[in-house]
Amino acid sequence: MTETVGATASGDAAGNARGAKAGSRSDRRKRPAGLTVERLYTTAGVHPYDEVTWERRDVVMTNWRDGTVNFEQRGVEFPSSWSVNATNIVTSKYFRGAVGSPQRESSLRQLIDRVVGVYHRSGVENGYFATDEDAEIFAHELTWMLLHQVFSFNSPVWFNVGTSSPQQVSACFILAVDDTMESILNWYREEGLIFKGGSGAGLNLSRIRSSKELLSSGGTASGPVSFMRGADASAGTIKSGGATRRAAKMVVLDVDHPDIEEFVETKAKEEAKVRVLRDAGFDMDLGGADITSVQYQNANNSVRVTDEFMRAVEEGTSFGLRGRMTGEVIDSVDARTLFRGIAQAAWECADPGIQYDGTINDWHTTPESGRITASNPCSEYMHLDNSSCNLASLNLLTFLGDDGMFDAERFRRAVEFIITAMDISICFADFPTEPIGDTTRKFRQLGIGYANLGALLMATGHAYDSEGGRALAASITSLMTGAAYKRSAELAGVVGPYEGYARNAEGHQRVMRKHAAANDDVRTLAASTHIHRLATITWKECLAIGERNGWRNAQASVLAPTGTIGLMMDCDTTGIEPDLALVKFKKLVGGGSMQIVNQTVPRALQKLGYQAEQAEAIVEYVAEHGHVIDAPGLRTEHYEVFDCAMGERSIAPMGHVRMMAAVQPFLSGAISKTVNMPEAASVEDVERIYMEGWKLGLKALAIYRDNCKVGQPLSAGKEARKDASADAEAPVEYRPVRRRLPKKRPSETVSFTVGGAEGYLTAGSYPDDGLGEIFVKLGKQGSTLAGVMDAFSMSISVGLQYGIPLEFYVSKFSNLRFEPAGMTDDPDIRIATSVLDYLFRRLALDHLSYDKRAELGIFSADERSEQVATAYGEPEPATDVDLESLRSTVSIDERPAAPAAPTPPANVGSSTELLELRLGKAADAPLCLTCGTKMRPAGSCYLCEGCGSTSGCS
Repeated sequence: MTETVGATASGDAAGNARGAKAGSRSDRRKRPAGLTVERLYTTAGVHPYDEVTWERRDVVMTNWRDGTVNFEQRGVEFPSSWSVNATNIVTSKYFRGAVGSPQRESSLRQLIDRVVGVYHRSGVENGYFATDEDAEIFAHELTWMLLHQVFSFNSPVWFNVGTSSPQQVSACFILAVDDTMESILNWYREEGLIFKGGSGAGLNLSRIRSSKELLSSGGTASGPVSFMRGADASAGTIKSGGATRRAAKMVVLDVDHPDIEEFVETKAKEEAKVRVLRDAGFDMDLGGADITSVQYQNANNSVRVTDEFMRAVEEGTSFGLRGRMTGEVIDSVDARTLFRGIAQAAWECADPGIQYDGTINDWHTTPESGRITASNPCSEYMHLDNSSCNLASLNLLTFLGDDGMFDAERFRRAVEFIITAMDISICFADFPTEPIGDTTRKFRQLGIGYANLGALLMATGHAYDSEGGRALAASITSLMTGAAYKRSAELAGVVGPYEGYARNAEGHQRVMRKHAAANDDVRTLAASTHIHRLATITWKECLAIGERNGWRNAQASVLAPTGTIGLMMDCDTTGIEPDLALVKFKKLVGGGSMQIVNQTVPRALQKLGYQAEQAEAIVEYVAEHGHVIDAPGLRTEHYEVFDCAMGERSIAPMGHVRMMAAVQPFLSGAISKTVNMPEAASVEDVERIYMEGWKLGLKALAIYRDNCKVGQPLSAGKEARKDASADAEAPVEYRPVRRRLPKKRPSETVSFTVGGAEGYLTAGSYPDDGLGEIFVKLGKQGSTLAGVMDAFSMSISVGLQYGIPLEFYVSKFSNLRFEPAGMTDDPDIRIATSVLDYLFRRLALDHLSYDKRAELGIFSADERSEQVATAYGEPEPATDVDLESLRSTVSIDERPAAPAAPTPPANVGSSTELLELRLGKAADAPLCLTCGTKMRPAGSCYLCEGCGSTSGCS
């Protein structure tokens, strides 16, 4: 692979284009005022495809739990530098055409050509380029960057552009609803259309009058919370109707709405209801009669707080709630009490989050066209109602040179190419509703962002929660947005500013000046000085060109989750997130997987000045232990560089908030991120984070406290099982004589819930020990399911009495996957892939010895805690303790034996599961609905490393 770095794309206004260079080209067919494009990555006369080595691969994606094939396409063509995981994701998610048909795409070349070809043609047709050669260079540069994983468009572009489907390019939508029944019903319809396409939408319900106000007919209004029930049911129905991912939605209510207290408590009350109904024996099966009583589970809720309210909280004064029709105060509340209620509800169930209205609208570029009242489901896109935003994200690690320096100039020029392409997409894009299309075409909202920030910081020797790390992140973000708006101003001189600019020129210019002023306030350190210097120059040019031309786009940048496209670019971290852990799960060519230390670790050690032999020893230690504490030769002051989102030395919640605050002034929109908090966190801790978010100038903030939901994901110990195939090959002892149980025998009954389905397990034992029979009650008496379970119980009981070992049944029935499946109410088994999976793991815990269960990888919660204590010891002692003397008094042979193996079992399916195995505790992530793999956090959403599915809208 070769790379030729040429001159930058023109940074001048169109009228100052380099005429001499353009005139020397063979193609003299100029268009007035078009962009003159010069090469960045490509080489004249060499196509980007000719600079890489291609190879054919077979993509066979299986469900790691049961081995069934989810997807198969053989002979696909990808560059040899692409990972197996990126190949699998792109092939299964983005290749178009029926699998097995000649029309099916089979090469990355076809995918890139399909998309870039449309951008190329549309750019030419709409007058973006000075010459055809400029347009061709633009297409080649986009191709090179996509081919080398420098950036990626958001998923809808890959799904739809260049196909017979509508040319949908946006993933983020904001809707609007007014205080009329027609508008409310239209809200349901529009939301359903967006969900059907696998995207998400957000809206603010504050225009709907409260339940404390009267209708024109004289009756009392229902209030927005009641209408949320209908929308929630609609989202749940569409989700269960086969959509490719969950219906993602955001519901916002203003803090001065008279129904705000009811809104705040909705999801917390439902979470309590789930517990009560489950424990009381109600039918909470997926199709049960009582499941519909659980409401509001398909939306994220956020309270839109004002500066006035937050000051009232600080001062301890009352706050007025205003009627929707008159705007007059009709009720008042104690501000601190309401704020405590918001924090209490978030502590209990992670909802609601907070959106800071004053900050959001203070940075609004088009205030004359309406206020910003809502966001998309992931909270990064915030602009006018009935609008959308298309996204693209850069892979920051591709701009890090071998010398450890970030190539700021190359980054700026790449941003110019990408923002040009993103704006072109609005020219040919289709939209789910006409109001959304109309607003988007008038204001042309874009959302350029980045991924791999966490990996970049570690590779450059910066701790995520450090002044140096925040300065580097702030400088990069400022340069990105400054370059994007500078190119937007240049585009305004070529094809005109956005339609709503003239009305909002003063407001837009004011926000540009605020960005530039914030850039001047960044305190830089050595690694970020050159980036900040270029950002300062870029903002100066941006303001000068924008003053002449205006801007082409009302907004330019956000920080999105970058879930599936992050996998496409082989990013170690998503969006603004730090590394998940120091070890990761990697798929291998030809099948199989292995545990590896993140490649950013050796880069960081090199940057920090460690010799090759020292770095090798530290990496080996990390591979074995999963953390750097007591790594040989690693200085304690460098520990913080390797702090991660989870595991030993995890980053404190306020560290995440401070990083968000560092980059927020340089984003048009906001940041998709959830701040994780430990289970021991208090309501006061939540209050403190929400208050600090306001003071630090964030636009939105959400928290998740570990274990705050009934649906806490399973802990890792029970995931660490031996390969089922090995158990299946074990010899089975058959006894020809049946040993019946006596008429009077000991037994115990356990009630359980799996995925909402309630049942009972009764296990009878021989008086001299040993399980002899089971009875399972599941389903209503006389139903087919109840009959099948009775027959199944009898067959298992007879087998046990003929001497078939219980451990054989456990190995056979553990991990079977079918519905109902999901969360349980058993503290030892927090999740099950089926009822049988739960039953036999419960029987193993109750009736098998520790040694036999250890072979099967089944442990109780207490046993897993002991393993963690054995593997990692107690908390770090005080610094005045002589560690060497202390260690010399402990005999290694005296420690209980339960270390975690450095190599993961074959049935670990993701980095999150590998981390759970090491920690012996749960990770706050659900199982993928498509392939069953444990997902990992990606912004405020979740991402599946196995198949690329996401739980959000982008």
